[in-house]
Order: sequence, then structure tokens, then C-alpha cells
Amino acid sequence: MNVRYRVELSQIERTELRALLSGGKHASRKLKRAQILLAADAGTSDEEIARSVGVSGSTVYRTKRRFVEGNLERALSEEPRPERKLTGKEEALLVATACASPPQGRARWTLKLLAGAMVKLTEHKSLSHETVRRRLAENGLKPWRKDMWCIPQVDGEYVARMEDVLDLYAEAPDSRRPVVCFDESPVQLIGETRQPIPAKPGRLERYDYEYRRNGTVNLFVLLDVHRPWRKVKVTERRAARDYAQCMRDLVDIHYPDAEIIRVVQDNLSTHSAGALYQAFPPAEARRILRRLEFHYTPKHASWLNMVEIEIGVLRGQCLDRRIDDPKRLRREITAWERQRNATRSRIKWMFTTDKARAKMAGAYPATSKES
Repeated sequence: MNVRYRVELSQIERTELRALLSGGKHASRKLKRAQILLAADAGTSDEEIARSVGVSGSTVYRTKRRFVEGNLERALSEEPRPERKLTGKEEALLVATACASPPQGRARWTLKLLAGAMVKLTEHKSLSHETVRRRLAENGLKPWRKDMWCIPQVDGEYVARMEDVLDLYAEAPDSRRPVVCFDESPVQLIGETRQPIPAKPGRLERYDYEYRRNGTVNLFVLLDVHRPWRKVKVTERRAARDYAQCMRDLVDIHYPDAEIIRVVQDNLSTHSAGALYQAFPPAEARRILRRLEFHYTPKHASWLNMVEIEIGVLRGQCLDRRIDDPKRLRREITAWERQRNATRSRIKWMFTTDKARAKMAGAYPATSKES
């Protein structure tokens, strides 16, 4: 974009553009081109035009160029779109190729590999990467990306644990028998290699893409199902002893008057009664366990643990930035936790046992359906 196109409208052209903007129904793209031309004629910079009209700088540039090299009608109209380089059959062949195994020696397909494969399979002498990318995007394909997921085995054990947890969520609040969701999550300590430049009017905050890793810490997160309370504990590790200390804090500090605390958690090996015997003398471990009742979510069903939603909120509201110091991390999380508790924020859980039986009827074991 080295050429600087200068827009100078005649009075007739200005009148036509203003009339276009003031009345009638027109495509939004055409109206934005009219705004661009009027602003450029008034001497406004390209950057300011792009910001005020809500378009990219390249759109401003192309609109000005088409006016200077052509006329007003050309600047307002759509550019003719290029013909599709791939026929329907060739596009189907591209999709099939992208879904097949990559060439030997390559872990996955790339745009370059697919373009080369299509040249070999068709009569095209060349094919641009952008053509391949567009056709794949239209078919929702990104062969260079993969998702890892687990297919749960919905058997009697899965159903039993799921309904047990859902029934706990549906209970009326009982301060003597609270239900607390528990989980843990690692956090990377990320530092800046260069000092960020603060934001100012007309310019976003700027920071260097390079960063410095300062290790990781672990978050233990507790969430009361029936009242607006959560607790986040930052630890250097997530060993059995750290888990056991969280359970002792739960009994002695957070719920000292509760008769029994029902804890919903996943199947991690450290989330067990044995962890307390590894951390404390037998009498102390037994004392703590008499006040605890563990309820486990099904394997590959972490979505059933309500605290997973709270961890997502924590990451989005507080941790979506670079923090390299454990002390600062603790201060920021504590401030977030206090604010969430003070505003009485809660997770509104809508999925119940009845809904599970209705929506997942086909996944329930056959014997359950027959009865």
C-alpha cells in the first residue's frame, strides 16, 4: 500500500452520497463505502476512517483506489468475485484427501501438502494455499488440528454415580450436612520479557509475544453447592499431603459446626481417604474422615462437578493475563474470591436426575429401561 490515493468529490457526487446515506434501503457494505468516500474527501486519515466506520484499513484503501482509478459507481459496487477454481467433484476430492491419512513421514496434512496432492490428482498445474484453505473452511475442516476427547462408558456404575451427584445438587440446603464440590487446577507462572506499553486513547495495550516461564503452582478450589461461597488455595504442589491438608481445613476451619460434609470430587488417585493416612497420624486421619463423606463423579464426566464451572469463571475473570510471582497470584485470587463471595455469586445448576433420564435414556443400561 505504498500508493496514497486522494479522494476529491464533486458537489454532485457529495450530494449523491449524502442522499444514499439519508434514505432508502441499501446493503451495509455500500453504505460504509459511501461513508469512507465522504470522510476521505473531508481529509480524514485512513486510520481514523477505519475506526469510525468500523472497517479494516484495507477496505478503506480499496474503496479509495477504486474511486480514483474508476468512478463513483465502481467505488460503491461490489468487486466481481473470482470464479471457483475447484469444481464440485474436485472439492469433494479435496475433502476426502484431507480426511484421509497424511503422506508417509508426515504427522498431519498442511495446506501446502494438500495443494500439492490436488495438483497430482487433478489437471490443475498449480493451486494456491488460500484456495485450499477456503474450500476446507467451507466444509468445516482443519486437518492440521486435532481434538482429544474421551468416550465415556455409560454403564450401571456411570449412571449410579451421576444420579448420586445430581440428587445431592437437588437437595434443600442443610447447614449441618453441606455439599461441597472440590477440584484442582494447575496454573503457569508467566512473566514478561519486555515491559508492556499501557493503553491510551486510540491505541490498545501492547505487549511482547515472548514470555518467561517461572514454573507452575496448583489451585485447590472448593465450592459450596447451596450457598454463595468458594475458597481457592494456592499450593506449590498437588501431592496427597496437600489434598489432605485441604480436607482438614474444610473440617476444622470452613465447616467446624457441620455434622458431615459431603464432598463431590473426581477419581484422581490422591482424592481418597488413604491420602489422609499418608499425611497425618491414624487418630487424626480418622477424626477428619468421620466428618467427611466422599461422592465421586463418573469417569470422564468432570462436567458433573459444579466447581469446574467456577474454575472457568476464575480463569476468565482473574487469570487471563501474565502473572509470574506466586505472591501476586495469591493476592489477585484472594481479591477475586472476596468479590465473588461478597456479591453472593452462585452457579445455577439446571441439570437434574429427571432430565438425565429423559435426555440420556438411550445411554442408560437396557436393564434399567426395562424396569
